[in-house]
Amino acid sequence: MGYEIETPGAAFGVPDTPIQWLQYLLAKYEGNLDRIKRFAEYYEGEHQRMMFAQAKFSNAFGEAFSSWSDNFCGLIVDSVNERMKIEGFRMADTPEADNAAQKIWERNFLDADSNAAHLDAMIQGASYGVVWWGEDGEPAITIESAENMAVQYMPGSRRELVAAAKFLTDDWGRQYATLWMADAVYEFETYDGDWVGSSEGIPNPLGVIPVVPINNRSRLTGDPLSDLDSIIPLQDAINKTVADALVASEYAAWPQRYVTGLEIQEDADGNPIEPFRVAVDKLLQAEDPGASFGQFEAADLGNYSTLVTMLVQHLASASRIPFHYFLQGAVIPSGDAITSAEAGLISKTRERMLHFGEAWERIMLLAFRVMGQDLEPGAIEVLWRDPEHRTEAQHIDSLVKKLSLGVPRQQLWEDAGYSPSQISRFTSMLEQQEKMQEQFPSINPQPAKAAPTAEEEADKAPRGNSENAAREKAGV
Repeated sequence: MGYEIETPGAAFGVPDTPIQWLQYLLAKYEGNLDRIKRFAEYYEGEHQRMMFAQAKFSNAFGEAFSSWSDNFCGLIVDSVNERMKIEGFRMADTPEADNAAQKIWERNFLDADSNAAHLDAMIQGASYGVVWWGEDGEPAITIESAENMAVQYMPGSRRELVAAAKFLTDDWGRQYATLWMADAVYEFETYDGDWVGSSEGIPNPLGVIPVVPINNRSRLTGDPLSDLDSIIPLQDAINKTVADALVASEYAAWPQRYVTGLEIQEDADGNPIEPFRVAVDKLLQAEDPGASFGQFEAADLGNYSTLVTMLVQHLASASRIPFHYFLQGAVIPSGDAITSAEAGLISKTRERMLHFGEAWERIMLLAFRVMGQDLEPGAIEVLWRDPEHRTEAQHIDSLVKKLSLGVPRQQLWEDAGYSPSQISRFTSMLEQQEKMQEQFPSINPQPAKAAPTAEEEADKAPRGNSENAAREKAGV
């Protein structure tokens, strides 16, 4: 049985059928699409190139700089994203499930896709994780872009969804949609311009919407925020200033020259004839002794550079990206100076890890539910790699000090950045090592000999002045 879907915008109350939910989410999706794509264009440097350029810019350069943009948006997002890496998961009550979670993670290529999820979330405000059964019956986790998704939250909730939909268009212009409800999943496609689909749907055994928003930092009200939201006005100001500087550099490449006391010749139509063809290899001369030549001072382009430097400083402050990332001052700090300079960036990264970690925990809870295991909320903890860059010597020294405080060795392995699968191998390798040491005691490390005491040195037979001095030191 099939049905046709009314065009978006039809008047009705709160949606209560799959038809109405698809129509409502489609309208919501189309309403947000331009705003979401705008952030992606700024990240990729595709944002209205030269929108601030004067008409003189086109006259001077034509298409030479048509693809130009001085874009810092990619740097601002990538500086945080490159420091976020999920190492694994820790299960509170069932440690053996750590390996199961790791297998789910690796089977779904989430080492790479989680990076893309964080990237899109910081650019567009959100990305989405969808959990369902794969063809082999195992949990299948896919990551979706905000450019293809629309969701509706329950009234008064910032986490629970009433419905979610995904919209796709293939290379031939055909549109497809998937609608997730708590009780069923519905598939739709366009036919002769109309949306059609089955009214039956596929039963949803999970009992909840299998879609988890991976939101960037959010307020208690409103939509999740893009990291570029407050950056775009400053980026536009930088582009406008540099475009002006390029125009000025073209017109001020040669200082403007002038001549006075020279009679201007006219053509047959009375139009003035240009008296000189000015060029680098041309010499100006006039036979009229009353003629006088001069030139205006060249434009000072340093003013543009000063303004751009100020705008970049504002950009660094607003984005909490260290100044040296923008090569401000041309001096790269080191040691404690770089730790202090990157403090804001590290705090920003940890904040993103907090929000994203909550989403990944919910995604893994759904994955275990697909496997028939209902875990309690809070039973899963995301293990993140330390976002702070430190030298290997500093890192190991910190771990040795923690060991002296009694921190368990397995925790130290986690702090060192080893994955749960590596730690599991360490445990079996240590067991094999102990067996080898029991079987072949000679391979055990031998204790170093202690240095002889003064009395022991004095008891030795004299062998020269140095030995006599040792005996005298011991009082013998």
